[in-house]
Amino acid sequence: MSELRTKDEHTEAIRRDRRVAVVVNTRSRRGRRHYFEVIEQIHNLGFEPLAELSVYNPKRLRDLLDTALATDPDLLVVGGGDGTLSSAVRHVAHRDVALGVLPLGTTNNFARSLGLPLDLAGAIKVFETGKVADIDLGMADDRPFANLASFGVSVEVAGKVKPWLKRVVGRPAYPMTALTILPGHRPFRAYITVEGERHELLTHQLNIANGRFHGGWQVAKDISIDNGMLVAYQLGSGKKLRLLGETLLRATTGRWRSLAGGPFVVGREMLLETDPPMAADVDGEVRLRTPIRLRVVPNGVRVMVPDSFEDR
Repeated sequence: MSELRTKDEHTEAIRRDRRVAVVVNTRSRRGRRHYFEVIEQIHNLGFEPLAELSVYNPKRLRDLLDTALATDPDLLVVGGGDGTLSSAVRHVAHRDVALGVLPLGTTNNFARSLGLPLDLAGAIKVFETGKVADIDLGMADDRPFANLASFGVSVEVAGKVKPWLKRVVGRPAYPMTALTILPGHRPFRAYITVEGERHELLTHQLNIANGRFHGGWQVAKDISIDNGMLVAYQLGSGKKLRLLGETLLRATTGRWRSLAGGPFVVGREMLLETDPPMAADVDGEVRLRTPIRLRVVPNGVRVMVPDSFEDR
């Protein structure tokens, strides 16, 4: 782990020296269309990027992030969806470099949790007018994540949602795909152990969140990406009709429930067991299976955020 400057010193260095590197996933929903616009707007703010890299082959993303970081920037600007940004978070965790986020995906959960403008001009302006903050890093076993680990219907949805549908309709592509999967989906039993207390539930869908947003909609008003806590919550129950109703409601209204009034389990560390054992979707990548131990590393990642962001 490199020695870190104070956040004020880091912010001042970005504004003064303007040492940035830019990586844009041009396979993301808006990445290819806006790549040159991104570069032009960054130059217009007086930044002279040390590297300007486009990612067409997703398999090269990690190598290109390493290439960008090798230029020793104060700010690594990354454009793409939540999967791209999750990879970037893993690269900058515990390092003396801040992540600048360009929301170019479908749901942009990570950008929403940071309170960033979702329009390109607004997001880029933050690099000039914003500040460096540190946020929580989630860990699923030894795998870092930025936003969400999920289990159940969403894992199947992630594998079956059509890229063309995401391009055409955006966020509703996910609940629309879920509605086609639900009729044949079987519920599972989950056991969540937090601080010695074991919680049991029967459900079709379980999420464990570090950030505040899922599917582009707010999970709960009082969840934060900077409070040192993970939040586990189910959608619906073991009854398909209840999950169907919640899926439709979330798709049409984005309704949220306060932590004080909903079925949430909160903790710094959780052990999740399921019957049967299940695959986990960790920020869009399906690589782990239950049982899984999840925890928070407070202030594990530095990011560039609007000045109004509450940095705890």
